[in-house]
Amino acid sequence: MPDLISNLLTLLMLIILQAVLGFDNLLYISLESKRAPESKQRMVRIWGIGIAVVLRIVLLFILLKMMSVFQATWFTIDTNALHMELNFTSAVTLFGGGFIIYTALKEIMHMVTLDSSHEDTKHKASVVKTISLIVMMNVIFSFDSILSAMAITKITWIMVTAIIISGALMILLADTVASFLQKNRLYEVLGLFILFIVGILLLSEGGELAHLSFWGHPVEHMSKGTFYFVIATLVLVDVVQGRYQKKLLLK
Repeated sequence: MPDLISNLLTLLMLIILQAVLGFDNLLYISLESKRAPESKQRMVRIWGIGIAVVLRIVLLFILLKMMSVFQATWFTIDTNALHMELNFTSAVTLFGGGFIIYTALKEIMHMVTLDSSHEDTKHKASVVKTISLIVMMNVIFSFDSILSAMAITKITWIMVTAIIISGALMILLADTVASFLQKNRLYEVLGLFILFIVGILLLSEGGELAHLSFWGHPVEHMSKGTFYFVIATLVLVDVVQGRYQKKLLLK
């Protein structure tokens, strides 16, 4: 009985951890699914998250068996200006961070350069492409959560259960977040800038994993505390600015 209680508490801790670490992932899914035709968006979120959950479980077992392979250095660059020791994990994280920054900047530029009347009729991505992007980014986001879970427990069934439950919660919350963004279109800009910060977070993590440094100055990963502080600041500024604009319109 004590072991069962301990395992259940560990499971609860992992579910909470997955929820906290999955916030940025959830936001990406909600924004990315909007690129699909409106009638297919909910299906895209369900299939994207569902496939990603299966791949997360597969990735968990691969990491458990082949951690040394993922951490093995592919090649090293060592010059006066640049030092880098690239391996699989750092390469995936760096690619994910760069891709998210590219996606956020592209959508921001799309918002400010195109007329809104054309936004819903053009540039709709295919269902397969959107699902593929959601799955790909979900797997990239899962590296930190899986590694954190492995640091907390070595019991496989607890980690698998936490991944499945967090995936189910993500499916439920994705609809809510997507609906909120649809009804409050101005918050899409906030969401895209949050994604931009997420990209920087991943780049900093990948840079640290690759021991990346420029002219002797190493890249250090952004802590989760700093990340959530920046997010809270962005949200606060957006709320204050919105209320101030309303007061100006009433004058």
